[in-house]
Amino acid sequence: MTETAADAPALPDLPRANTQDGPATRLYLIDASGFIFRAFHALPPLTRKSDGLPIGAISGFCNMLWKLLVEMKAQADSPTHLACVFDHSEKTFRNGLYDQYKAHRPPAPEDLVPQFPLVREAARAFGVHALELPGYEADDLIAAYACKVRDAGGEVTIVSSDKDLMQLVGDRVSMLDTMKNLRIGAEQVFEKFGVTPDKVVDVQALCGDSVDNVPGAPGIGVKTAALLINEYGDLDTLLARASEIKQDKRRQTLIDFADQIRLSRQLVQLDCDTPLPSPIDDLAVAPPDPAILSAFLEQMELRTLARRIGNSGSSASGNGAAASPAPSAPAPVVQSAIDTTGYACVRTLEDLDAWIAKAHAAGIVAFDTETDSLSSANAGLVGVSLATAAGEACYIPLGHETEGGLAFDAPADLTQIPLEQAIARLKPMLEDPAVLKVAQNAKYDMAVLSRYGVRVSPIEDTMLISYVLEAGLHNHGMDELSKLFLDHQPIPFKQVAGTGKAQKSFKHVALEPATAYAAEDADVTLRLYQVLRPRLVTEGLLTVYETLERPMPAVLADMECAGIRVDPERLRQLSNDFSVRMGELELEAHKLAGRPFNLGSPKQIGEVLYGEMGLSSGKMTATGAQSTDASMLEELAAQGHALPRVLLDWRQLSKLKGTYTDALVAASSPRTGRVHTSYALASTTTGRLSSSDPNLQNIPCAPRRAAKSARPSWPSPASS
Repeated sequence: MTETAADAPALPDLPRANTQDGPATRLYLIDASGFIFRAFHALPPLTRKSDGLPIGAISGFCNMLWKLLVEMKAQADSPTHLACVFDHSEKTFRNGLYDQYKAHRPPAPEDLVPQFPLVREAARAFGVHALELPGYEADDLIAAYACKVRDAGGEVTIVSSDKDLMQLVGDRVSMLDTMKNLRIGAEQVFEKFGVTPDKVVDVQALCGDSVDNVPGAPGIGVKTAALLINEYGDLDTLLARASEIKQDKRRQTLIDFADQIRLSRQLVQLDCDTPLPSPIDDLAVAPPDPAILSAFLEQMELRTLARRIGNSGSSASGNGAAASPAPSAPAPVVQSAIDTTGYACVRTLEDLDAWIAKAHAAGIVAFDTETDSLSSANAGLVGVSLATAAGEACYIPLGHETEGGLAFDAPADLTQIPLEQAIARLKPMLEDPAVLKVAQNAKYDMAVLSRYGVRVSPIEDTMLISYVLEAGLHNHGMDELSKLFLDHQPIPFKQVAGTGKAQKSFKHVALEPATAYAAEDADVTLRLYQVLRPRLVTEGLLTVYETLERPMPAVLADMECAGIRVDPERLRQLSNDFSVRMGELELEAHKLAGRPFNLGSPKQIGEVLYGEMGLSSGKMTATGAQSTDASMLEELAAQGHALPRVLLDWRQLSKLKGTYTDALVAASSPRTGRVHTSYALASTTTGRLSSSDPNLQNIPCAPRRAAKSARPSWPSPASS
């Protein structure tokens, strides 16, 4: 999460004075673990050049903390007190209650371990208190501070999305998910758990938590738990009246596991009486010491962040010296409100020519295509939208029709520019080097238009600009970017096309709602470009975008259109071989189990392995059942049990058959006879491409043992 040097305000200077517009204490508590692990897993590996020390988590933590501090300063009700809360160690008082608590959590990644103490140092360098307490989890500290500030009449914001903290939400306590820019209150808690915040502990006690190894009640999930708590009022009443429950299995589970459920409640209940490691008054917001912050960032070699902080007006350079002047940047664009009722629907060549003239005059145009399919290789063009300035956008319908394939009934709806004539008019402008074209996920639109003989150029892509600026810190779809940077929620597709079985193709949407939806896309895209493009300069990322990302859409669009040739007959042979071998494995599994069962059913596999054969699994599912996932079966197979190995081999062949040999034949385009995968440019945190519909980057080799009775050689069924 980054902030432009041009518009980032300085760090908070002093606690806001007590006034009539809010409580005396407004405390922000940052769940530091959430920041650390999010930063570590979202960003590619990063090391300090001087000695190779891993600093990826430190870098991400500092960027997220800096962004939060900037955003807090901009709020009218900015916090008066602030702290980062850390876990001190893995062993807490809960391990004394239940020795298996969190017992199955894997150790922290090797590259992350040396960064833990440095992240604490980072918080202090930014002037933020780092709190922790032996024997207690960070969640307990957060609970204790939140309860005391709330009871004293103050307000608390918990910066986290952790579900375990949602039990604290109330009138004066809320949560903030900075990744989604979402404030979590009682309504959001109810959406997640189906109960009010004061009943969250009861629901968690029933459904347990496989991540923390909280046992709960076997077979009871969140929905069932919420249903029971809402019906009986609270957990104690439910357990006392469990004999009244009509469902036999559910009733017996609650009776048999009552003590385990009560123990689970103790494990998930946060301790509001946890001792406070620092008085609340000591957590008052204060500016960082410029020399300390500068020295830390230099030590970690985070010089880009140091420049941004210095350029924003905060003295972050060493020895207290003033920061060097910020590079010149364009003045922020003042965005007008988005009004979707004012867009034009272009139905005549004269009107289309007028919009094309506007694009030439402006030298820039945002555009978007509407199609009848998500696959660019097979999509038919339904319409094109253009935007030449903020609020000035149009939609050009080209292929709308009724669901029966006939023209619209109303005479006014009959008017659409013939597709060939519209393309002939649009092509010169879309290919004109003097008109810059802006799109969101330009690769898709370029691929669609290339099938109509249009080679769009030059191109700017707001999705890729966002990806370069903020990488894995959030998604880069238009709706999310619009909410993040424009504070605007675009019209959802389901609003115009419906949902589920009732959802219709965009070509069947009436022109008035289609115009509002499609033209808004172009309008939002142009506004995003105006907001994001200047940051590439101020944040020193223009070269990365221009040389690495910007050229890619045209290349990948051509690759997608060309497709991959497959040999359908060879794939069918392989699929048949897999079917034969799967049948053999199924008979072998039935023989080992002593009875027939469904090899594709985790429930039936669990009954055979754990109920009938007496094997033991140390891993539980979210529903409280013993796990039958691949890692568990591998572990059991390594212990010398034959059936788990047979099940693994069967699953491997089933995956090959269903996901590849059968699916690749089905995915072949009837028009070209080739497979046209879609390459995603902004979906990985490492900068690599990913492939989908179908995924051609993950085709595995034949499983060693499972394929022993299948064909002996494995020539590739696909070639370029």
